[in-house]
Amino acid sequence: MKKIILFSLLLTTLFADATPYIGTHIGVYKEKFSEVDATSSSALANIKIGYGDRKAYSVEFSLDYLNNDAKIFSSAPSASKDGNKIGFNVSLIKAFDFNIYALPFVKVGFGSGVHNIDRKLHKSLAFGSFQLALGSYIPLSKHFDLELGYEARHISYEAINFITTKTSYNSVMNTVYFGINYRY
Repeated sequence: MKKIILFSLLLTTLFADATPYIGTHIGVYKEKFSEVDATSSSALANIKIGYGDRKAYSVEFSLDYLNNDAKIFSSAPSASKDGNKIGFNVSLIKAFDFNIYALPFVKVGFGSGVHNIDRKLHKSLAFGSFQLALGSYIPLSKHFDLELGYEARHISYEAINFITTKTSYNSVMNTVYFGINYRY
């Protein structure tokens, strides 16, 4: 019981100056697959809600929409490209205050989502991801800040049934993004 009380007190002191925030960002990504010689690159958009201190720790929940410009998974003759991706992510953020105008941060998280495709046996593929991001908050006021970042994701896709075999695909996605956050 003592450990639970001490752990609760530690958490409350970590988030003593914490506030909720909402934000959005847009960016470009390049995804390179390891099993096949294929790449995909296009634009993405993200909306997020979080709770934390801009100068310390935060937890963030985000919803991604990734436009797709490649035909990697789809096999139907009528498909000119794969469909778009939608993902949900949870991230932990540690920001650093070096008494400069920008607040650099490190972000670590995981996510899952759905990639729409056009195959005879599959209309969508589930995927999971692990993310690592580096970036900086640039405070504009007490409530607004700009966010500049670079994110690397390792993505594992659901196996595709090729009738005789099942093949799983993995990729690495590199993303550069720009966003804005509103803190309450």
